[in-house]
Amino acid sequence: MQFDLSSVETATLVFIGTLVFGLILAAFVLVAGLVALVLLGAGKLSWTVVYLTLLTVVHGINAGWERLVHHTAAIDAGGDFQAQPTPSTGTYPRVILRDS
Repeated sequence: MQFDLSSVETATLVFIGTLVFGLILAAFVLVAGLVALVLLGAGKLSWTVVYLTLLTVVHGINAGWERLVHHTAAIDAGGDFQAQPTPSTGTYPRVILRDS
């Protein structure tokens, strides 16, 4: 027995077509939502990697600076620096008077 599509009423065909169209729209919305979630996750992952990398670099710079400062403070200079007399005219240094 062969199925004859012309024997199906028009209202039934419209109903089935509407269901198929609705399923296609639902599938599109689900796929679009899944793609959006994947892109959001990838963006968050890349931002987290960049953030942690910059944070690690800043902490490394701070730790290196801290070590340098402590190392420099621990070194004994071995002698005092002698103060050099600066040329001045009265109360103000010569540099300030030269600019005026």
